[in-house]
Amino acid sequence: MSLLSEKNRIYKATGLMGIATGLSRVAGLIRDMVIARLFGAGFATDAFFLAFTIPNLFRRFFAEGSMSAAFVPIFSEVYHLRGREEARRFASKCWTLLFIVLTVFTLIGISGSPFLVKMFGAGFASIPGKLGLTDLLNRVMFPYLLFVSLLALVTGILNVLDHYFLPSLSPLFLNLAIISSALILSPFCDPPVLALALGVLVGGVVQLAAQLPLLKKKGMLPGFNFDFRDPLVKKTLMLMVPGIAGVAIYQINIAVSRLLASFLAEGSVSYLYYAQRLFEFPQGIFIASLAQAVLPAMSRQSAVNDLDELKNSLRFSLNLIAVITIPAAVGLTLCAIPVFSIFFMDRAFDFQDVRMTAFALVAYAPGLVLVGVSRVLVPVFFALKDTRTPVVISFWTLLVSAGLGLLFMQFWQHIGLAAAVTLAAGVNSLLLLFALRRKIGPLGGRSLVREIVPLFPVSAVMGSVVWGLLRLGNWDSQGALGVKGLILFAAVTTGCLVFMAGCMVCRIEAATQAVALVKNKMLRRGSGTPPTVKGDG
Repeated sequence: MSLLSEKNRIYKATGLMGIATGLSRVAGLIRDMVIARLFGAGFATDAFFLAFTIPNLFRRFFAEGSMSAAFVPIFSEVYHLRGREEARRFASKCWTLLFIVLTVFTLIGISGSPFLVKMFGAGFASIPGKLGLTDLLNRVMFPYLLFVSLLALVTGILNVLDHYFLPSLSPLFLNLAIISSALILSPFCDPPVLALALGVLVGGVVQLAAQLPLLKKKGMLPGFNFDFRDPLVKKTLMLMVPGIAGVAIYQINIAVSRLLASFLAEGSVSYLYYAQRLFEFPQGIFIASLAQAVLPAMSRQSAVNDLDELKNSLRFSLNLIAVITIPAAVGLTLCAIPVFSIFFMDRAFDFQDVRMTAFALVAYAPGLVLVGVSRVLVPVFFALKDTRTPVVISFWTLLVSAGLGLLFMQFWQHIGLAAAVTLAAGVNSLLLLFALRRKIGPLGGRSLVREIVPLFPVSAVMGSVVWGLLRLGNWDSQGALGVKGLILFAAVTTGCLVFMAGCMVCRIEAATQAVALVKNKMLRRGSGTPPTVKGDG
């Protein structure tokens, strides 16, 4: 497949997943707004967010982390080289093994919940009843791990089959389940926050069930196959085991920061959670979508040993990440207080909560670029079937995160913990870049830097315009949501237009290629001609 076709494929996949994930993230923002307005930031939300951290962390290990990264390259290779039926048999064996392992692990997790809760939320022990509530919520939510891990395998199958939209909608089903449960069940639950845990559990079931009809339609619905002696299954496990920590580094850092936050003032865990969720809004829409789109492409290139095309795909992806994340980081920093003021502030979540959460988001914001780089680099290692390097790097990154967190929290409380996660993401990205360069040779970094440098002045101009418009709002008072919302909308829209215009003026390639692709697709609909995108030459 040509570089041009791969670019179009990556653009299309990223766009489809971006739209679907955007809908899910909007629902996620509504979900967090509902939680903040119903439960505020304190005893109950601290317990829920920390309890939810535990199955989410293991989800990274078994699902998006190790399973996806190990399964997708091998499944893609089998599908493209051996055919559909062989690929379905291989998927069935992995499905069966994952189901058995996760069922056992879920039962262990539920029975060992008190130990897990004490390990992840040791600071809660000083507050009567807080560990007990966290334990209850964790027991209810832990089976979510089984459903979401099977979902990750199903998503990998559909992505290799070039189906991206429906799998990317799966978080939408989870968010809708939590919102519905919070609004409908919380008055009948004791404690009311238990409704959130029930929503997570129901959401996990719905997420998985929604994908199965499409798999069945495509003839790729996995069954139960207990032939675990298959060399491909063993190869997947060998790739999966060392990758458990490597690809999950960001989530591990978040878990460490919440553990440390449990020793700080009440509400600190909630502040970090709300800030991280807004931080993940652009990350989930663009970064995760791009990372998920490039893994099948790079796996195909690696399977035929075409390192030149793999490097081209990597440079293109890093360029696109920079175009997306640099202005997004500036926007998050400037819009932090306005967003939390509009969507979260209420009697249960006052302006002091808004400020504390916004400060954490400002500390997280630069990490958007760094996490984006890592999320693109790690799939390259997995496409090359190297899971050892990311896990070694993740070990040192985790030590940096924990060490800086312990230091910074002494001076800046929960804000210092957010800053530590950001710096750790920077260390992770640099180490991955150096390791990849040693593995496959020069990556074309100079040309990439030349392309990225103009983004900074363009983003600075955009930020100045946004800052000027946001000064018109009175963000420290409740009410006037229509006026404040209009100001925020005008600031964000104007900022986007200014940034796009700046990219056109500076001829930033990734931005101009994206516009060219859209124009060509529109023209193709009228003329029947295929779209073209300027290549790297």
